[in-house]
Amino acid sequence: MNVPLVPPGDHPDLVPLTELSARGINVPSVQSLARDQSPFARPTPAWTRHLAPGVVLTARPIDLSDGCLTNAYTLTVDLDRTACRPVSSASGFHLRRLVTGPVVAAVSGTFAYISDDPDYQPAEPCLDLAVRDHHAASLPTVTKPALLIHHGRPVVRTLAAVGTLSVAGHRHTWTGSKEPPLAPELPGHLTVFGAANCRIRYHDDPRTGFRRDVNPAANTTPRDPAALDCTVAPTPTGTRITAAHPSGGADLFAGAHVLRSRRPWPDHLVPGAPVDVTAVDAFATADVGSALSLGPSAADAAVGRTAAWDQSLGTSPFRPDARYARTLLALDGRHLTLTVLDGAPLAPTFQGVTVQETAELCERAGHDPAAVSHLDGGQTSKIAYRRGRETTDAVGSLHYLRWPRHEHEPFRWQGLDGRHLYSALQITPNEESR
Repeated sequence: MNVPLVPPGDHPDLVPLTELSARGINVPSVQSLARDQSPFARPTPAWTRHLAPGVVLTARPIDLSDGCLTNAYTLTVDLDRTACRPVSSASGFHLRRLVTGPVVAAVSGTFAYISDDPDYQPAEPCLDLAVRDHHAASLPTVTKPALLIHHGRPVVRTLAAVGTLSVAGHRHTWTGSKEPPLAPELPGHLTVFGAANCRIRYHDDPRTGFRRDVNPAANTTPRDPAALDCTVAPTPTGTRITAAHPSGGADLFAGAHVLRSRRPWPDHLVPGAPVDVTAVDAFATADVGSALSLGPSAADAAVGRTAAWDQSLGTSPFRPDARYARTLLALDGRHLTLTVLDGAPLAPTFQGVTVQETAELCERAGHDPAAVSHLDGGQTSKIAYRRGRETTDAVGSLHYLRWPRHEHEPFRWQGLDGRHLYSALQITPNEESR
């Protein structure tokens, strides 16, 4: 059948439908995917691709219970031949854009703030810890596992939300706001609030089903007449206190985080004072090149130990019977394994996996579920990789649509680029491997 050559601008669905058809996914229209994503419920052919020395990507179909299935895409990385680097950005990026230069693959990162209100977004969307180039851009509010590049090597550790920092040259200790308060509280001690303290709410929407946002008026630090809350944000001259709020009520989204002091608070906690985070738990930030908080382990999620994540994620992806696409990370000595268990929310037999199925699949693959961490899942789950010299391809969440921003805008297929991300993992072969 001959297809007439029509400018894509006249038929914007033509290119995506052709792209999907080439992958064996036949859909009547892009707009239909907003109601039915069952064309994606097909087992992937099993394949293996060697992306670089020490970097292998595999695909395989997996049958689940109740007639459901998932497709597993697994990136195996030899850390003696390849570097893994957590990257994050307050402005965000699309995953495929990270596969550039010597980078051969990138995997969607950790949980970040997601809302459908473009007019009220956090200055720092990473939830809890984010370290960039030895600088703590965001601090944890609660004890969580994290992936750190420590002295050049990746490590996974559970980090207590405690540490040290300096304000205008004065040393302070700090604790996350979701941690038990110190008793008695140390002089000069600070409490950290951030975007992870937000509470997502949901509204019905006739076109998209639901919309997520937060209530700006309630999205503040608690009121307390004995407290001084200092908004901390990056500035052209470094990280500084940018606003001070006696009695609390600081907007959680106005800066990278908020530091709370109690009476009598020091005179140097004033706008313009420089802030330098010196340690998170037992790790000096000078020794940590980059870092990101992780999700719960597969074992913890399977038994419901997920309170540290639920509040700021809205509807929890760790509910016992809920099936979601999931991204998993396992670090075992010199090997890093990153797996996407794929799914589409509007495909009844292909919605992903439950937390219990996830733990069982980890065991079947030879991993201890207690040593496998969740990364951001759902419609964020994706692996982008170099395929040949010039082509960047992607697997996972190929059903992804960009929601309309106004009443008359159509849905747009964005399966290869996926969701706008704020963190990811980059995989780069060592110089000798290249």
